[in-house]
Amino acid sequence: MGGPMGVYDESVYSWLAPEKRFIGEAVAAGKTVLGICLGAQLLAVVLGGAVRRNVHREIGWFPVRLVPAAEGIPAFAGLPRSFTAFHWHGDTFGIPPGAVRTAESDACAAQAFVYNDKVIGLQFHLESTAESVEALVRNCGEELVEGNYIQEAAELIPGPGELDEIRVMLDTFLEGMEASARR
Repeated sequence: MGGPMGVYDESVYSWLAPEKRFIGEAVAAGKTVLGICLGAQLLAVVLGGAVRRNVHREIGWFPVRLVPAAEGIPAFAGLPRSFTAFHWHGDTFGIPPGAVRTAESDACAAQAFVYNDKVIGLQFHLESTAESVEALVRNCGEELVEGNYIQEAAELIPGPGELDEIRVMLDTFLEGMEASARR
């Protein structure tokens, strides 16, 4: 899901190399795989893409837009063409060979990709909860520096009911992934 590490930090985080092998084995076995944030970046690298520093750090609640290639992909079928999602990243992935880019934002052109209908990488977060956002602010608040796509701590913490829409989108997205896996 994410963390302070980057996909190439194997010398510091020794678990990254076996994690990449595991992901590659799951993809080769035809499993349905969902990678979010760091997970999407790991998927991209395993599939032959690259990960690099994004032009902008993106931290906060920002709009994501589906691109035309997302049409007809079950996981994205029930999502609105544009929606607000949570972001906390400084890196971005290149779309791997054979994958299709499905979403973008103003700060990051590669927000999602699909590979072989069963492997999906999301740079953004639909799974965020008030507790998870609060924990990020508490433990990683030093990253909340001035930037075009970095919100202040107070803007990040969702109020009561503010996560209802994102929860529905997550359920819809996962139901679409399940439908695709059954094909």
